[in-house]
Amino acid sequence: MKRGLLIVISGPSGVGKDTLIRRLLEVDPKLKYSVSGTTRKPRPGEKPDENYTFLTRDQFESLAEKGAFLEHATYNGHLYGTFRDRVERARDAGQDMVLKIDVQGAEQVRQLLPDAILIFVVAPTEEELKHRQEQRGSESAQDLASRRQIAEREMTYVSHYDHVVTNDDIERATGEILDLIRRARERQT
Repeated sequence: MKRGLLIVISGPSGVGKDTLIRRLLEVDPKLKYSVSGTTRKPRPGEKPDENYTFLTRDQFESLAEKGAFLEHATYNGHLYGTFRDRVERARDAGQDMVLKIDVQGAEQVRQLLPDAILIFVVAPTEEELKHRQEQRGSESAQDLASRRQIAEREMTYVSHYDHVVTNDDIERATGEILDLIRRARERQT
């Protein structure tokens, strides 16, 4: 059995990463989503171990010290990390894993696993990104301002990614990512 692919999806807050990933999982049953750990509080509608594994800072730091994370980073004052064992078990079983991680984590994955496929998702325009962030309504004005500053820094990492996908239309962007995955699978055989 061939080892599963590792697909990393990054991009600024509000660009539609969750929507894209949900659609990818709907149309490609070979894909599996890696649920990250975080120290932030759940947003309305988020379910533990479906959207994130919610941890206290002490729990997270203890796991990090034990090497439980493939990558981990601080984003907007909260810790986020990808559970190493979840990813390795799935890949060893031939499943293609999708990670949603920030640019810090993607850089760590790129160094550790050069076979990972790194995809950076962008909005069609800066104005559209701001509109999407405001429409979410899940952050305070202070958090929103902070996420916008982070987004500006993240955009400087675009050249570190294998592919850049514009999320101007969910079906078109999903199709573009699925095509990248299909080509990577063909190279494996």
